[in-house]
Amino acid sequence: MALRNIVTEGDDILRKRAREVSEIDERITMILDDMLETMRAQNGVGIAAPQVGILKRMFIVEVDDQVMELINPEIVESDGIQLEEEGCLSIPGKVGTVERPSYIKMKGLNREGKEVVYEGNGLLSIALSHEYDHLNGVLYIDKAIDSRDLIEE
Repeated sequence: MALRNIVTEGDDILRKRAREVSEIDERITMILDDMLETMRAQNGVGIAAPQVGILKRMFIVEVDDQVMELINPEIVESDGIQLEEEGCLSIPGKVGTVERPSYIKMKGLNREGKEVVYEGNGLLSIALSHEYDHLNGVLYIDKAIDSRDLIEE
């Protein structure tokens, strides 16, 4: 595993729609491993492939010590509204209040090519929808009701 550079706001790749993963091979699993290591090194909750410069439809979320990898994810169902503050590894030093579904259900493939389904509320719903947006070239600042600089204490 290796740390990857995180692409930051202003890089065109963050605004492009990611391409489907056509084959889950050793390269894809290596990228997933690198993404997880990179996300953890930055104390992130999620990371999408475009954030490490790879225009593929896959992301990782880690909530409550559960790592969820989704390749070619699809939203199956969402419901409700929650307003919460969120940030992004690609937009360091900023946070904003974003409207997200309070419940979301997504399906996709895992690294073995088997279909997986993840569903949840609260932070999990926020993280899944935030990372899904990255695959469509959408950043949280596009949806933020407000934003501010993050002040470290």
